[in-house]
Amino acid sequence: MKKKNKRMTTFEREMLNTGFKEDFDKAYQEFALQELLATMAEGDAKSVRALAKEAGLHPNAIQNLKSGKTSDIKMTSFLKIAKVYGYTLKLVKGKRHIPVASKATASRQTV
Repeated sequence: MKKKNKRMTTFEREMLNTGFKEDFDKAYQEFALQELLATMAEGDAKSVRALAKEAGLHPNAIQNLKSGKTSDIKMTSFLKIAKVYGYTLKLVKGKRHIPVASKATASRQTV
């Protein structure tokens, strides 16, 4: 039996265009960062200023992240924000779990 050729969606065709794919990937990463920050903040009514103060960052940096003006963030800044919301970061590969921590936290942990 012959298999029917699956028709490509408009999105699939567009993703074959290198320029479109690069633009899409960049915009998606920016969107994903904003969504991640929003999800971490769910149920927490901290103001931009309060979050910035607790994380040791400038309020403009927090506002620019939330608004999408900043699409890239240093790992140390991300870890500070996550810590304020009670999160830690862990790399997972199969059954291996590696915690990612700031220097201050890492010096107190044992591996």
